[in-house]
Amino acid sequence: MTADNIAKKLEIKGIVQGVGFRPFVYQLAKQYEIKGEIANTSSGVSVRIEGRNEDIESFCADLAEKAPPLAYISEIAVRPEAVKGFTDFSIIKSKADADKSTLISPDVSVCEDCLRELFDPEDRRYLYPFINCTNCGPRYTIISDIPYDRPKTSMRHFKMCEVCQAEYDDPGNRRFHAQPNACAVCGPRVFLYDNARKEMPGGNPIEESALLLKQGYILAIKGLGGFHLAADAENHEAVLRLRKRKHREEKPFALMSYDIAQICQYAHVEPAEEQLLLSRQRPIVLLKKKEPNPLSEAISPRNKYFGVMLPCTPLHYVLLGQGFEVRGQRSGNNKPLTPHPSPLTSLIMTSGNMSNEPIVIDNEAAFDRLSGIADYFLIHNREIYLRSDDSIVRKVRGEGSEVRGESRLPRTPNPEPLTPHPLQFIRRSRGYVPAPIFLKKKVPHILACGADLKNTVCLTKENQAVVSQHIGDMENLTTYQFFELTIEHLKRLFRIHPEIIAHDLHPDYMTTRYAQKQKDMQQIPVQHHHAHIVSCMAEHHLDEPVIGLSFDGTGYGADGNLWGGEILIAEMARFTRLGHLDYVPMPGGAAAIKEPWRMAIAYLYETFGEDIWNLDLPVLRENDEKKIKMLIEMINKKVNSPLTSSVGRLFDGIAGIIGLRNQVFFEGQAAMELEMLADEKTDAVYDCERISGDTYKIPFQPIVRGVAEDMKAGVARSEISGKFHRTLIRVFSELCEIIGKEHSLHRVALSGGVFQNAMFLRGLTAALEEKGFEVFTNNRVPVNDGGISLGQAMIAAAAIAGEKDLREIDIE
Repeated sequence: MTADNIAKKLEIKGIVQGVGFRPFVYQLAKQYEIKGEIANTSSGVSVRIEGRNEDIESFCADLAEKAPPLAYISEIAVRPEAVKGFTDFSIIKSKADADKSTLISPDVSVCEDCLRELFDPEDRRYLYPFINCTNCGPRYTIISDIPYDRPKTSMRHFKMCEVCQAEYDDPGNRRFHAQPNACAVCGPRVFLYDNARKEMPGGNPIEESALLLKQGYILAIKGLGGFHLAADAENHEAVLRLRKRKHREEKPFALMSYDIAQICQYAHVEPAEEQLLLSRQRPIVLLKKKEPNPLSEAISPRNKYFGVMLPCTPLHYVLLGQGFEVRGQRSGNNKPLTPHPSPLTSLIMTSGNMSNEPIVIDNEAAFDRLSGIADYFLIHNREIYLRSDDSIVRKVRGEGSEVRGESRLPRTPNPEPLTPHPLQFIRRSRGYVPAPIFLKKKVPHILACGADLKNTVCLTKENQAVVSQHIGDMENLTTYQFFELTIEHLKRLFRIHPEIIAHDLHPDYMTTRYAQKQKDMQQIPVQHHHAHIVSCMAEHHLDEPVIGLSFDGTGYGADGNLWGGEILIAEMARFTRLGHLDYVPMPGGAAAIKEPWRMAIAYLYETFGEDIWNLDLPVLRENDEKKIKMLIEMINKKVNSPLTSSVGRLFDGIAGIIGLRNQVFFEGQAAMELEMLADEKTDAVYDCERISGDTYKIPFQPIVRGVAEDMKAGVARSEISGKFHRTLIRVFSELCEIIGKEHSLHRVALSGGVFQNAMFLRGLTAALEEKGFEVFTNNRVPVNDGGISLGQAMIAAAAIAGEKDLREIDIE
């Protein structure tokens, strides 16, 4: 110790546990000859340092600028201390504090260093399917509590061997304090079973699995956040068999391929999409199909896109890298050969569950639930503590115009890297959760329960909103239990003790009923479409009122009707409904969602009345006349025919009118196929004028009449779909222009499931920007109901802050 030494204590918050941060600080301290100690705490990392002032300044600068790739520092608090005379720098035992929390890293795909070792025959972890280091591997799905140490993960059951322990203890090793560190001697193992729970004898389980897949069998494979059901994507019979067994008639299957070259055999990959595929989050990315391609046409029927991902774990890499001709050979210069390309161009990797149930994570549950689907089970003995489905994203394409996204935000704190290509989440889960959304203002502890479809929950504290992984549709007890488990898990990990609970207005939502049971919390009901817009505002730190276009399939309106085509002026704590698509009955209620022909009849009858029988349309020819008359009677007598203003239902109705589909097998299928059919080059539109009044109404009758006339004239359905899209783009952009001038507003927020329609989103954005608007949409949470919970939480926070009174809602 020298006389000019000083001492400081650093409290560092952010994603700083499980990401190699302590080893990084250790090496940095050695570099600058700084003494002291570092420990994980419940709120992050605590560092005590002693040294010369200039060395400490350099140390602190590098600490912020050169942190490990998976680390994210949200705050560094520095205070001086008395010099204690440390003689070395050391990593000490973690310190727990029941009232503090730290950020947890999402699960991370296998890094390049581990991938090289995985396929090096001379490496001791050659082909070991659980290889990891401080820069990669499981995190969120294996953690039971904080601080992040091995005893609080599912790796607590595996004692490290001497070699692994030496790596773990060596400050110069990449696996220094890597909590999931393991090898084939001491770590988790894989096993292959048939569906009678009999272990398959001998051989290599992963190699045998690849052979079985090539032979056309269906496998249940335990991955990072749960089980997948896998089949050879080139084997048409295997794909059809998987559809039949899973009762998944037409919903697209996800694909996994070994590398980009394999993907390029069947899909177009743009540079921005390649960046997403190769990102450490390893999401499913929507890619445009190549035609023709070698894959089964039953994978994604009547769809221009495949959902594709690269392997996210070493197990998947070993499985897809299996070469049946070359294994473990060496090149002439004694370097390992590149893994032989697998005969499997691509595997279907769909969630391991029965339809509408949560993904299976437990081995016994997999045998119980999936034995009727899978022929074989490739399992392992590392526990998955919390399930997490694959994330699904798409690049938001623009033709000279991009929807405002991450690259156009100011540099605000966020642990997810910015991308020059705005992306849209269809599902935000594995790889992204539980990274928080950083807010502009501090908020109290709030629990927001989300919607009943595509459910997520959101918990807030300070300036952070933690949106959960995808939970699913609240249609059964298993999903509801997962919903409750996720809430309790996030409360424990982030030390959040909510006193306020936000929920949807819909009285019959399972989430609403859950909230109403929480008698110890202040309950705040939130309108569905207001929450959509505020989720977008929160992402982009928008404080001032915006014009909000909230378009989706259905949401409970403030007037008791089913909304879904709403033009709002939205603030955080209140909204005014300035316009909407005109109401139409939904004959049969929820049945009309699953049978678009019902919506087609409703729109036709509301447009033509009894003259409907003079029309020569597929929907009238293909459906029983008695059923049609029954529907008309329901409409006239207002029996089980709630009114809706939904744009999503209008898409369904037009799809039904032109004979695209009478029945759907998954949410949004008819609307999606209408988009896929559309001629994007057409500039034609249908006549449609808004109706002024207390609120603006967009009448659907002129559109429906125009569609019927085009069908009669033999106009191609692709042209009709294109005109329909262009009509909505023109009508809504012109209405925004009027409202913008009336209320001096220049920003528009777009949110709701209809904006998953890329053609509509792109076209409406361009039209609005041409009129001088700044256009925003969701980029950090799903634009569909998966983002509702964030909006609910922010509305509740604004109400509690007293900015406005939620009762001040202007409706018809």
